[in-house]
Amino acid sequence: MAGRYLETHFTPEVLAAQEHYYGRPQLIPPQPERDPLTAEETEFIDRRESFYMATVTSDSWPYMQHRGGPAGFLRVLDPQTLGFADLKGNRQLLSTGNLATSDRVSLFLMDYPRRERLKILGYARVLDAREHRDFADQLTPKPELRSKVERLFLIDVVSFDWNCPQYITPRYTEDEIRHIVEPLKKRVAELERELEKATANRK
Repeated sequence: MAGRYLETHFTPEVLAAQEHYYGRPQLIPPQPERDPLTAEETEFIDRRESFYMATVTSDSWPYMQHRGGPAGFLRVLDPQTLGFADLKGNRQLLSTGNLATSDRVSLFLMDYPRRERLKILGYARVLDAREHRDFADQLTPKPELRSKVERLFLIDVVSFDWNCPQYITPRYTEDEIRHIVEPLKKRVAELERELEKATANRK
C-alpha cells in the first residue's frame, strides 16, 4: 500500500469518525508527494478491460463513469502517467466537462476472478484528438477503433492503494469462462471417444 493515498484521504473529518467509532484515529507518518506505479500495478493495469473513473461536478457532486475497451486500453506511459483514448459515445461529455472545473480523478480497477482491486488518485487533463493525431495513434487500442477516438485522457498519478479481497464476489467474462471450460470440454470429448471404443469392442 502506498501511504500517500491514505494521507490524502485521512482528512480531519475522517480521523474524527475513526476516533468516534474505534476509540482512536489511524495516524500515519508524513508521506512523499507522489507514489509512482511499480511493475505490479503496471501488470495489473495492462490486463484490465474496464475501469471506473470518478470526477466532481462544478457544484461538488461526484460523478462515476465506466470505461471499457480491449485489454490494455488504459496505458501506463511512465510510472506517474496513465493515458487512454476516449471513444465516440453518447456525446454528454460529463467527465470532460467536470475536468474543466476540477482536474482531480479517482480510478477504480477490478479483477473479479482474482478478487483484486486497485484504486488510483490523480490529476487528469483532456486533449482534442484532432490536435494530437500522432498521440491519438499511440493511444488507440486497436487500429479499427482509430476513427472513433475523439479525445485523449492523460492522468498524472498521485498515489494508489490495493484493497483486500474481502467481500469481492468472483465474476468472469465470456472469454475467461471459455478459457476455464475449454480443457473440460476437451476431456469430455476424449472420454466420449474412449467410451465409444469400449462399447464397440464389446459387440
